[in-house]
Amino acid sequence: QVQLVESGGGLVQAGGSLRLSCAASGRTLSSVAMGWFRQAPGKEREIVARSMWSGGSTYYANSVRGRFTISRDNAKNTVYLQMNSLKPEDTAVYYCNTLPPGAIWGQGTQVTVSS
Repeated sequence: QVQLVESGGGLVQAGGSLRLSCAASGRTLSSVAMGWFRQAPGKEREIVARSMWSGGSTYYANSVRGRFTISRDNAKNTVYLQMNSLKPEDTAVYYCNTLPPGAIWGQGTQVTVSS
């Protein structure tokens, strides 16, 4: 079963950037659809970006389109989320998972954007 470890979160001012990483073990991700999700306090988890497979199509939620970019490094079996022009409303715990999502989620990585 694939194990996923997210990293790269932190505290950043509005307008700043962060790059999140999702390192996988137990399964090669190059042919797997992957997504980045986030959950803000008091809200349901939502998908923000999707990569169907390496070199395949991508999808972004309206709230992040044009600011976030999902990418992969097959050699490192890692999926990234580049986040630019961050806004306070992007504050959340960010997770990665396969699509459809596996039953087990990683610990996530906290992103906090100050105004």
